[in-house]
Formats: sequence, structure tokens, C-alpha cells
Amino acid sequence: MAIVRIDQRDATPIYAQLERALRAAIAAGQLRQGDQLPTVRQLAVDLAVNANTVARVYAELERDGVIETRRGVGSFVSATPARAHPPRERARRLRAFVTRVLADAEAAGFAADELVDGIREHGQGGSFGEEGRDRRAPLLHRSSRS
Repeated sequence: MAIVRIDQRDATPIYAQLERALRAAIAAGQLRQGDQLPTVRQLAVDLAVNANTVARVYAELERDGVIETRRGVGSFVSATPARAHPPRERARRLRAFVTRVLADAEAAGFAADELVDGIREHGQGGSFGEEGRDRRAPLLHRSSRS
């Protein structure tokens, strides 16, 4: 039984379906860091696809740091669920998250500089800055200061 499924009737190319399915399985925790993947040949047989297609996907996932191949041993999941998403998808999700945070902060009356300082201080385990500092840079559209 294959660890992922491919829909032969789907217009999406098989390699794209396979890459997306493997990334999704890792992101969902179905495949965990350190889990061994089937060999290229075995997965190709299980999915009834060309072995070159599976090899192409494994090579792409290895380039992205999602899996690692150990010669003579096999391929293993090396990414955490959060790192399983394609880089463009991660960047898109980060932009959406930042936009939401900035909008929430602006609605709560915080300026961009206050938010950035608060995040830095929190990450360093420090306490938040002094009260009353005037940092009025707009959160969503930062203006240049004189």
C-alpha cells in the first residue's frame, strides 16, 4: 500500500500531485522526521507511475531539504511539518500572517516600531519597553521618517 495516492484522472501532472501529497503527509504528521520513505522503484510500483517521475520528485524534495537520501540506505524525511511546505507557499503564508498581525496591532493602537520591538524583546526573553514612547509609524504602510 502506497503512503500517498495519485489521481490518474486529475489534469495536474503526476509529479506535482506526488510532490504535493508527500509534502502534505509530512505537514499533517503522517510522515515524521526520520521516517524512511519507500524506494523509488517501490513507490513507482505502488502508484503505477514511472520510476523517473518518483526519482524527480525525490530529487526536488531533497533539494528543498524535505528529505535526505543516504546512499545504500534509503530516503528519509528530514523536514518538520512546518518546513514541509514549498518555499513559495511558506512565503505566502508568512505574508498573510504578518498582514493579520499588523492589522490587529493597528486596531489595538500599537505602532509598527512598538510591535517589532515587542517581538524582539519577547524572543530574547526580556521585558517590554518603556511606556509612552511615541512611535506613530503606520503598521500596514510604513512611512519614511525625517
